[in-house]
Amino acid sequence: MATFDDRQNTALLVIDTQIDVVKDGYERDAVLGNIRALVDAARSAGTPVIWVQHSDPELKRGTPGWEIVPELDPRESEALVHKNYGDSFEATDLEAVLAAAEVGHLVVAGAESDACIRSTIHGAFTRGYDVTLVGDAHTAGDRSQWGAPPPEAVIAHMNLYWQFQSAPERTAAVAKTGDVAFGR
Repeated sequence: MATFDDRQNTALLVIDTQIDVVKDGYERDAVLGNIRALVDAARSAGTPVIWVQHSDPELKRGTPGWEIVPELDPRESEALVHKNYGDSFEATDLEAVLAAAEVGHLVVAGAESDACIRSTIHGAFTRGYDVTLVGDAHTAGDRSQWGAPPPEAVIAHMNLYWQFQSAPERTAAVAKTGDVAFGR
């Protein structure tokens, strides 16, 4: 239902599944397995898969830890968006990529739940997109030593509050990997 009249398609947005970003992610292997299943399902359905890759002073572009994890295999034909901010739309070509593919609905997975995932889903929603967060396909590292809740609580909170987001002509939803149905 997005606010875009001319964008009826869905895309899978895979955010920051990079070696150093997910190395200490909560339930890392299970989450990456779910993301792998989503990527395979999207490809089978002809749904665009869009990869987002973060860099900053601590995660330098081109270093081994900056690379996308070997469990996932972005194809050269799939869009790759490079970003330097939490929100994948900020100072990137993501909007142009989505517009070219006539995408109005995003299915979102990746890392970190309480940083780039949160920023991007809110950024997408305020820009007019329908957004489905895949509740068992995002992860966060343990930041409790700095006062954050443990990662399982961060993830549960994201899943809880996102399902209750609302705005005119947009939908927010949380789904499990096995319940995501791709189609154009």
